[in-house]
Amino acid sequence: MAISGESRLLIDGKLVNATGNRTYPNVNPATEEVIGQVADATREDMERAIAAARRAFDTTDWSTNLAKRAKCMRQLHAALEKHKEELRPQIVAEVGAPIMLTYAAQQDSCIAATLWDIGCAEQYAWEHELGEYEFFGSKSRRVVRREPIGVAGLITPWNFPFMLNLSKIVPALMAGCTAVLKAAPDTPWSATWIGKLIAEETELPPGVLNIVTARDPAEVGDQLTGDPRVDVVSFTGSTAIGKHIMRRGADSLKRVFLELGGKSAQIFLDDADLLKLVPAAGAGICMHGGQGCAITTRMLLPQKRYAECVEALKVAYQNLPYGDPTQMGNIMGPLVNARQRERVLGYIEKGKAEGARCLVGGGRPASFPKGYFVEPTLFVDVNPDATIAQEEIFGPVLAVIPYADEEDAVRIANHSRYGLSGAVHAGSLERAMRVATRIRTGTLSVNGGMWFAPDAPFGGYKESGIGREHGVAGFEEYLQTKTIGYPA
Repeated sequence: MAISGESRLLIDGKLVNATGNRTYPNVNPATEEVIGQVADATREDMERAIAAARRAFDTTDWSTNLAKRAKCMRQLHAALEKHKEELRPQIVAEVGAPIMLTYAAQQDSCIAATLWDIGCAEQYAWEHELGEYEFFGSKSRRVVRREPIGVAGLITPWNFPFMLNLSKIVPALMAGCTAVLKAAPDTPWSATWIGKLIAEETELPPGVLNIVTARDPAEVGDQLTGDPRVDVVSFTGSTAIGKHIMRRGADSLKRVFLELGGKSAQIFLDDADLLKLVPAAGAGICMHGGQGCAITTRMLLPQKRYAECVEALKVAYQNLPYGDPTQMGNIMGPLVNARQRERVLGYIEKGKAEGARCLVGGGRPASFPKGYFVEPTLFVDVNPDATIAQEEIFGPVLAVIPYADEEDAVRIANHSRYGLSGAVHAGSLERAMRVATRIRTGTLSVNGGMWFAPDAPFGGYKESGIGREHGVAGFEEYLQTKTIGYPA
């Protein structure tokens, strides 16, 4: 199927070119070829988007008409289902994601998840009574209402762009907010395609959702996060940018919730079936080139079983299927751009320089002269304080760390400024759960259990973020609380 994406912005209900017809190229990271052009928004375009969202919130019934919101979002769901085979090659081409992932987290499952978000709003208890209370001799009844916070600025990254766009758009709009989505520059079609379907196949009122793409993420991004007309910012991306966004929002005291970086640990306790579990878990961190914030890129192994586990990991990494993302058998394609490739290669050289042993990989694969590929890379004998054990690499790099006993494993796992995710494997559920409760992260997998789902809150401790996405907790990030008292 030919690949063709939507090039235009969605502003105030219309598909429009950027001011001055500015565009920039959308590049396929597997081939380094330009696959199309997309609108390069200016500050004037962002101004029109914010103004449209503000007007739609303040002057229409969008914030109070739940039935209208549900109807429009169901229309979007139907359009996404209808056109998903047109979208699939676009995601593979601009993200570099293996096509197998589009049948799950990169596309199909997140289209299905929109129905949960719609149902969450429809079933939500928007108000509840507190009963009577006497104060200064007067009895009053009280009601607590939840109301949409206002205009939402939604900023998404390039690693799972379509999923994250929907993960923000649907809850925000179902909460009654209006929104401006600023998409990642490297993956614009995953946003503009949503805009095309909204404009052509839904009854979403003008201004309720605006979608902006731009070559320079800082210029229009800073404009969005600093504008006092924007009431809340939802950002997924790096911790450094998250801190910058918090500072931008401080002047207007806007709410900011952030899903940021991670350096998650997977602990294998000595009574687990190590030789069965370790190879697959180790190779699994290379899924989508390791470009996932919750990927468990530190592996903690017991010293008394360390050598045999390392040998099993070596075999797994030497036989890991990767390459052309259009081929169903590959679990890993390229990194998203040349800058990210060089960043990952820099971390690999840092790991070698600091004394870790690079057992497999460690460079650019000779078999792929084109594309932003990095070899699946296995580091062993890694010091817990090493750079590659402490900083988020966002590439196919596993750091294997030996530990002495259970207490040591917990200490090493928590020895991080991040706290996003993790995993614990043990011979019994009881032991695994006991260790899991001591790990300071927002999500955890125990004995292979999967925490990710549309109804499951996702977010981190420490420098991995503030607030939650998904679930009722994620929906409530877009709401304000109002308490009303009236005579009993």
